[in-house]
Amino acid sequence: MTKEKWGQLRQRLLKTVGQSNYTNWIEPIEYSRTEDGIATLEVPTTFLGNYVSQNFAELILHELRSSDPAVKRLKFDVNAGAAMHPAPLAPRKAAEPRHQPANAMVAAPLDTKFTFDTFVVGKPNELAHAAARRVAEGGPVTFNPLFLYGGVGLGKTHLMHAIAHELRSNRPDMNVLYLSAEQFMYRFVQALRDRKMMDFKEIFRSVDVLMVDDVQFIAGKDSTQEEFFHTFNALVDQNKQIIISADRAPGEIKDLEERVKSRLQCGLVVDLHPTDYELRLGILQSKVEMQQKNYPGLEVEDGVLEFLAHRISTNVRVLEGALTRLFAFASLVGREINMDLTQDCLADVLRASERKITVEEIQRKVSDHYNIRLSDMIGPKRLRSYARPRQVAMYLCKKMTSRSLPEIGRRFGGRDHTTVMHGVKRIEELKLQDGQIAEDLELLRRALEE
Repeated sequence: MTKEKWGQLRQRLLKTVGQSNYTNWIEPIEYSRTEDGIATLEVPTTFLGNYVSQNFAELILHELRSSDPAVKRLKFDVNAGAAMHPAPLAPRKAAEPRHQPANAMVAAPLDTKFTFDTFVVGKPNELAHAAARRVAEGGPVTFNPLFLYGGVGLGKTHLMHAIAHELRSNRPDMNVLYLSAEQFMYRFVQALRDRKMMDFKEIFRSVDVLMVDDVQFIAGKDSTQEEFFHTFNALVDQNKQIIISADRAPGEIKDLEERVKSRLQCGLVVDLHPTDYELRLGILQSKVEMQQKNYPGLEVEDGVLEFLAHRISTNVRVLEGALTRLFAFASLVGREINMDLTQDCLADVLRASERKITVEEIQRKVSDHYNIRLSDMIGPKRLRSYARPRQVAMYLCKKMTSRSLPEIGRRFGGRDHTTVMHGVKRIEELKLQDGQIAEDLELLRRALEE
């Protein structure tokens, strides 16, 4: 393959992977040769070669094959000369300052919609919201780091952006740096490649507030973890605020070094729970007001928002996307937003969110939760330590599946439907009197809906 063809191939990759990925991972690669179906590519460091191999190899192979069908696989060779001779820097424009401030140099862009004003607070996220508000005041550091975690679409990134917006607006004197863990890694690899580690360290350790989103991304990347750990320690020692988000708790992030885990756990670790019905309804109501600015005159019929808040329960982004689609569709076809339109327009979303939960699944989860054998829960024993979990499981089967009472009774050792009815009624009573039962039911329901 000629240099010209490799250049064209790289331009095609640029369109596919985007400018940031291209600059950090594709641009440093040079094509070397093809022998016996193996295309050899030269990379400046082993780290970069490993990363490209894991994340972009199939894409590069596909593009190479379109030019040369004989290519069967890729091989990455570290070019010793590249490490000795850093990639040339783009020429500086005359007016460009030599030293940009750290946040201008590496900060990720903030979403203008993600502010505290647009964040809907409810029981599942009130602690995370309160902690984020406290940190956003920019006062003395009280917990370090603030670690926010939760599943997709529960508001972690929204809170991170809101903190950054607030700090940049009210404390312009502070150097606030917000970026994703992936960007931290890009910068680190770039510094290694260009032999500028001292600059890298200086940038990251001169900030007043460091915010790193999706930190689970650095798990398994040993040298990045090492640098992150040292940066973290240096900032904590200077009493600088660190705010971190991840999709799970520090102790649950696989391939994260123990010392990094323990460092992350030493501050305030806050879980953003899956949303409850009231919070989802609140979010929908606030989003309707925003949508009505784009589509004046479009009203939502009673019951539609309640229906959506019940049916789309796992992910706020899906919920918001459904509402956006609903308004756009209603506007295009000139109809009002009622239940018929909602079910027509969102049939695929509603189907996808309707995960079928089985009786067996409920029985397994409940017996695990109460630490009893499944056979004892289903069997004839009437000891309270088995009877109560049995009733909880019957209650959940009635609420979370479409099975009839006789059918549920059959799955519980051939019990009569009246036994199931009594069990369900008993749990409904206990739920109002016994906080522990109410908490158990909520935990089990969440675990089953995941």
